[in-house]
Amino acid sequence: MQYFETTIIGIDGSGARFAGYLPENYPDIVPDRKRPTVLVLPGGGYEMTTGREGEPIALQFLAADYNAFVLHYSCKPSVYPTAVLEVAEAMRQIRAHADEWNVDTARIAVIGFSAGGHLAADFATSASDAALVAHGYDPDELRPNALMLSYPVITSGRFRHDGSFRALLGERYGEESAMNEVSIEQHIDAKMPPVFVWHTMPDDCVPVENTLQLIAACKAANVPIEAHLYPAGGHGLSLGTAQTAWGGVNGIEPGVQSWIFLAKDWLDRTFAE
Repeated sequence: MQYFETTIIGIDGSGARFAGYLPENYPDIVPDRKRPTVLVLPGGGYEMTTGREGEPIALQFLAADYNAFVLHYSCKPSVYPTAVLEVAEAMRQIRAHADEWNVDTARIAVIGFSAGGHLAADFATSASDAALVAHGYDPDELRPNALMLSYPVITSGRFRHDGSFRALLGERYGEESAMNEVSIEQHIDAKMPPVFVWHTMPDDCVPVENTLQLIAACKAANVPIEAHLYPAGGHGLSLGTAQTAWGGVNGIEPGVQSWIFLAKDWLDRTFAE
Protein backbone atom coordinates (compact mmCIF):
# COMPACT_ATOMS: atom_id res chain seq x y z
CA MET A 1 0.00 0.00 0.00
CA GLN A 2 1.08 3.54 -0.71
CA TYR A 3 0.17 6.27 1.76
CA PHE A 4 0.54 9.99 1.31
CA GLU A 5 -0.56 13.09 3.16
CA THR A 6 -0.64 16.64 1.85
CA THR A 7 -2.33 19.96 2.55
CA ILE A 8 -4.97 21.70 0.46
CA ILE A 9 -4.94 25.43 1.13
CA GLY A 10 -8.40 26.97 1.54
CA ILE A 11 -9.51 30.26 0.03
CA ASP A 12 -9.14 31.88 3.46
CA GLY A 13 -5.61 30.56 3.98
CA SER A 14 -6.68 27.62 6.15
CA GLY A 15 -5.31 24.15 5.53
CA ALA A 16 -7.20 20.92 4.86
CA ARG A 17 -5.41 17.61 5.48
CA PHE A 18 -5.72 15.30 2.47
CA ALA A 19 -4.61 11.68 2.89
CA GLY A 20 -4.52 8.86 0.36
CA TYR A 21 -4.49 5.09 0.85
CA LEU A 22 -3.57 3.33 -2.39
CA PRO A 23 -3.33 -0.45 -2.82
CA GLU A 24 -0.35 -1.71 -4.77
CA ASN A 25 -0.60 -3.27 -8.21
CA TYR A 26 1.46 -6.46 -8.37
CA PRO A 27 2.75 -8.00 -11.61
CA ASP A 28 1.56 -11.48 -10.62
CA ILE A 29 -2.04 -10.33 -10.02
CA VAL A 30 -3.37 -7.60 -12.34
CA PRO A 31 -0.48 -5.20 -13.00
CA ASP A 32 -2.61 -2.51 -14.69
CA ARG A 33 -5.65 -2.68 -12.41
CA LYS A 34 -7.77 0.49 -12.13
CA ARG A 35 -9.72 0.60 -8.89
CA PRO A 36 -12.93 2.17 -7.69
CA THR A 37 -12.26 5.02 -5.30
CA VAL A 38 -13.87 6.56 -2.23
CA LEU A 39 -13.34 10.05 -0.80
CA VAL A 40 -14.25 10.15 2.92
CA LEU A 41 -15.53 13.34 4.60
CA PRO A 42 -15.75 12.99 8.41
CA GLY A 43 -18.30 14.85 10.50
CA GLY A 44 -17.99 17.24 13.41
CA GLY A 45 -20.67 19.91 13.03
CA TYR A 46 -18.39 22.09 10.88
CA GLU A 47 -16.59 22.80 14.18
CA MET A 48 -13.96 20.07 13.63
CA THR A 49 -13.51 16.75 11.82
CA THR A 50 -13.39 13.59 13.89
CA GLY A 51 -10.85 10.85 13.33
CA ARG A 52 -13.55 8.29 14.17
CA GLU A 53 -15.13 8.82 10.75
CA GLY A 54 -11.93 9.15 8.75
CA GLU A 55 -9.22 6.52 8.61
CA PRO A 56 -11.34 3.64 10.03
CA ILE A 57 -13.77 4.14 7.14
CA ALA A 58 -10.97 4.43 4.58
CA LEU A 59 -9.48 1.14 5.79
CA GLN A 60 -12.82 -0.63 5.32
CA PHE A 61 -12.81 0.31 1.65
CA LEU A 62 -9.08 -0.29 1.28
CA ALA A 63 -9.64 -3.87 2.44
CA ALA A 64 -12.23 -4.23 -0.34
CA ASP A 65 -9.57 -3.19 -2.91
CA TYR A 66 -10.72 0.40 -3.26
CA ASN A 67 -8.48 3.44 -3.34
CA ALA A 68 -9.45 5.54 -0.33
CA PHE A 69 -8.89 9.20 0.45
CA VAL A 70 -9.77 11.19 3.57
CA LEU A 71 -10.21 14.96 3.60
CA HIS A 72 -10.12 16.76 6.95
CA TYR A 73 -11.62 19.94 5.52
CA SER A 74 -11.50 23.42 7.03
CA CYS A 75 -14.08 24.14 9.74
CA LYS A 76 -15.01 27.10 11.95
CA PRO A 77 -13.88 29.88 11.72
CA SER A 78 -13.74 29.02 8.01
CA VAL A 79 -17.13 29.57 6.39
CA TYR A 80 -18.94 28.55 3.22
CA PRO A 81 -17.75 27.89 0.54
CA THR A 82 -14.24 27.14 1.88
CA ALA A 83 -14.83 23.45 2.66
CA VAL A 84 -16.70 22.56 -0.53
CA LEU A 85 -13.94 24.17 -2.61
CA GLU A 86 -11.43 21.97 -0.76
CA VAL A 87 -13.53 18.94 -1.69
CA ALA A 88 -13.48 20.12 -5.29
CA GLU A 89 -9.70 20.42 -5.20
CA ALA A 90 -9.35 16.96 -3.66
CA MET A 91 -11.54 15.53 -6.40
CA ARG A 92 -9.62 17.45 -9.07
CA GLN A 93 -6.39 15.91 -7.79
CA ILE A 94 -7.90 12.40 -7.72
CA ARG A 95 -9.05 12.71 -11.31
CA ALA A 96 -5.85 14.44 -12.49
CA HIS A 97 -3.67 11.70 -10.95
CA ALA A 98 -5.92 8.84 -12.09
CA ASP A 99 -3.18 7.07 -14.04
CA GLU A 100 -0.59 7.45 -11.30
CA TRP A 101 -2.99 6.39 -8.55
CA ASN A 102 -4.73 3.66 -10.59
CA VAL A 103 -8.14 5.31 -10.30
CA ASP A 104 -11.10 4.19 -12.38
CA THR A 105 -12.57 7.63 -13.09
CA ALA A 106 -16.02 6.17 -13.84
CA ARG A 107 -16.21 4.69 -10.32
CA ILE A 108 -15.53 7.45 -7.80
CA ALA A 109 -17.75 7.86 -4.74
CA VAL A 110 -17.90 10.35 -1.90
CA ILE A 111 -19.03 9.28 1.57
CA GLY A 112 -19.86 11.81 4.27
CA PHE A 113 -20.87 11.63 7.92
CA SER A 114 -23.19 14.08 9.68
CA ALA A 115 -21.91 17.57 8.70
CA GLY A 116 -19.50 15.76 6.38
CA GLY A 117 -22.61 14.23 4.83
CA HIS A 118 -23.95 17.73 4.23
CA LEU A 119 -20.65 18.67 2.62
CA ALA A 120 -20.65 15.55 0.44
CA ALA A 121 -24.22 16.20 -0.69
CA ASP A 122 -23.50 19.89 -1.26
CA PHE A 123 -20.68 18.89 -3.58
CA ALA A 124 -22.62 16.13 -5.37
CA THR A 125 -25.76 18.17 -6.04
CA SER A 126 -26.06 21.42 -7.94
CA ALA A 127 -26.10 23.36 -4.64
CA SER A 128 -22.43 24.31 -4.88
CA ASP A 129 -22.21 24.67 -8.67
CA ALA A 130 -22.16 28.47 -8.67
CA ALA A 131 -19.45 28.62 -5.99
CA LEU A 132 -17.31 26.06 -7.82
CA VAL A 133 -17.63 27.85 -11.17
CA ALA A 134 -16.78 31.18 -9.53
CA HIS A 135 -13.48 29.66 -8.36
CA GLY A 136 -12.51 28.03 -11.63
CA TYR A 137 -13.88 24.49 -11.23
CA ASP A 138 -16.20 22.63 -13.60
CA PRO A 139 -18.78 20.93 -11.35
CA ASP A 140 -19.87 18.47 -14.03
CA GLU A 141 -16.31 17.26 -14.55
CA LEU A 142 -15.73 16.79 -10.83
CA ARG A 143 -19.08 15.42 -9.67
CA PRO A 144 -18.78 11.94 -8.10
CA ASN A 145 -20.36 8.87 -9.65
CA ALA A 146 -22.00 7.81 -6.39
CA LEU A 147 -22.84 9.37 -3.03
CA MET A 148 -23.01 7.67 0.37
CA LEU A 149 -24.34 9.47 3.45
CA SER A 150 -24.30 8.49 7.10
CA TYR A 151 -26.80 10.30 9.38
CA PRO A 152 -26.40 13.41 7.21
CA VAL A 153 -27.22 17.04 7.93
CA ILE A 154 -29.50 17.95 5.00
CA THR A 155 -32.01 20.71 5.65
CA SER A 156 -31.57 24.24 6.97
CA GLY A 157 -35.30 24.33 7.68
CA ARG A 158 -37.34 23.19 10.66
CA PHE A 159 -35.35 19.99 11.31
CA ARG A 160 -31.90 21.53 10.88
CA HIS A 161 -28.90 20.83 13.05
CA ASP A 162 -28.56 24.45 14.06
CA GLY A 163 -24.94 24.32 15.18
CA SER A 164 -23.74 23.03 11.81
CA PHE A 165 -25.33 25.89 9.90
CA ARG A 166 -24.15 28.51 12.38
CA ALA A 167 -20.57 27.24 12.01
CA LEU A 168 -20.87 26.87 8.23
CA LEU A 169 -22.36 30.28 7.47
CA GLY A 170 -20.89 32.46 10.21
CA GLU A 171 -22.27 36.00 9.95
CA ARG A 172 -24.54 34.95 7.06
CA TYR A 173 -26.46 32.55 9.30
CA GLY A 174 -30.15 33.44 9.20
CA GLU A 175 -30.02 35.20 5.83
CA GLU A 176 -32.73 33.60 3.72
CA SER A 177 -30.62 33.37 0.57
CA ALA A 178 -27.67 31.84 2.43
CA MET A 179 -29.82 29.33 4.31
CA ASN A 180 -31.54 28.25 1.09
CA GLU A 181 -28.23 27.97 -0.75
CA VAL A 182 -27.03 25.25 1.63
CA SER A 183 -30.33 23.43 2.20
CA ILE A 184 -29.62 20.29 0.21
CA GLU A 185 -33.18 19.10 -0.43
CA GLN A 186 -33.79 22.27 -2.46
CA HIS A 187 -31.01 21.46 -4.95
CA ILE A 188 -31.56 17.84 -5.94
CA ASP A 189 -32.01 17.36 -9.67
CA ALA A 190 -31.01 15.04 -12.50
CA LYS A 191 -27.31 15.83 -11.93
CA MET A 192 -27.41 14.07 -8.56
CA PRO A 193 -25.60 10.69 -8.61
CA PRO A 194 -27.17 7.56 -7.08
CA VAL A 195 -27.42 7.78 -3.29
CA PHE A 196 -27.00 5.39 -0.36
CA VAL A 197 -28.03 6.74 3.04
CA TRP A 198 -28.52 5.42 6.56
CA HIS A 199 -29.78 6.98 9.76
CA THR A 200 -31.10 5.91 13.16
CA MET A 201 -34.72 6.71 13.97
CA PRO A 202 -33.99 7.97 17.53
CA ASP A 203 -31.12 10.30 16.46
CA ASP A 204 -31.52 13.22 18.87
CA CYS A 205 -28.79 15.37 17.31
CA VAL A 206 -29.52 15.35 13.58
CA PRO A 207 -33.18 14.33 13.30
CA VAL A 208 -34.04 11.48 10.95
CA GLU A 209 -36.31 13.93 9.11
CA ASN A 210 -33.15 15.14 7.39
CA THR A 211 -32.83 11.78 5.66
CA LEU A 212 -36.59 11.53 5.08
CA GLN A 213 -36.51 14.88 3.25
CA LEU A 214 -33.52 13.67 1.23
CA ILE A 215 -35.43 10.52 0.23
CA ALA A 216 -38.49 12.54 -0.82
CA ALA A 217 -36.40 14.99 -2.86
CA CYS A 218 -34.51 12.18 -4.60
CA LYS A 219 -37.77 10.40 -5.41
CA ALA A 220 -39.23 13.59 -6.87
CA ALA A 221 -36.14 14.07 -9.06
CA ASN A 222 -35.98 10.39 -10.11
CA VAL A 223 -32.59 10.00 -8.43
CA PRO A 224 -31.90 6.37 -7.41
CA ILE A 225 -31.64 6.07 -3.63
CA GLU A 226 -31.24 3.18 -1.19
CA ALA A 227 -32.04 4.04 2.43
CA HIS A 228 -31.63 2.12 5.68
CA LEU A 229 -33.34 3.38 8.83
CA TYR A 230 -32.29 1.63 12.03
CA PRO A 231 -34.73 1.43 14.96
CA ALA A 232 -32.09 2.00 17.68
CA GLY A 233 -28.93 4.02 18.17
CA GLY A 234 -27.91 7.64 18.55
CA HIS A 235 -25.86 10.01 16.44
CA GLY A 236 -22.27 9.82 15.24
CA LEU A 237 -21.95 6.05 15.46
CA SER A 238 -19.43 5.63 12.64
CA LEU A 239 -18.96 1.84 12.35
CA GLY A 240 -20.87 1.21 15.59
CA THR A 241 -17.94 -0.80 16.96
CA ALA A 242 -15.46 -0.40 19.81
CA GLN A 243 -12.89 0.69 17.23
CA THR A 244 -14.80 3.89 16.49
CA ALA A 245 -16.71 4.48 19.75
CA TRP A 246 -16.01 7.59 21.82
CA GLY A 247 -13.29 6.50 24.24
CA GLY A 248 -13.80 2.96 22.99
CA VAL A 249 -17.02 2.79 25.01
CA ASN A 250 -19.77 5.22 23.94
CA GLY A 251 -21.15 4.37 20.52
CA ILE A 252 -20.96 0.58 20.32
CA GLU A 253 -24.19 -0.28 18.54
CA PRO A 254 -24.43 -3.82 17.07
CA GLY A 255 -27.71 -2.98 15.40
CA VAL A 256 -26.12 -0.58 12.91
CA GLN A 257 -22.91 -2.47 12.20
CA SER A 258 -24.41 -3.90 9.02
CA TRP A 259 -24.41 -0.53 7.25
CA ILE A 260 -20.81 -0.72 6.00
CA PHE A 261 -21.47 -4.10 4.35
CA LEU A 262 -24.71 -2.84 2.84
CA ALA A 263 -22.92 0.27 1.55
CA LYS A 264 -20.11 -1.70 -0.08
CA ASP A 265 -22.59 -4.09 -1.66
CA TRP A 266 -24.65 -1.16 -2.96
CA LEU A 267 -21.55 0.53 -4.33
CA ASP A 268 -20.42 -2.62 -6.14
CA ARG A 269 -23.87 -2.97 -7.70
CA THR A 270 -24.06 0.71 -8.61
CA PHE A 271 -20.65 0.69 -10.26
CA ALA A 272 -21.49 -2.51 -12.14
CA GLU A 273 -24.47 -0.90 -13.88
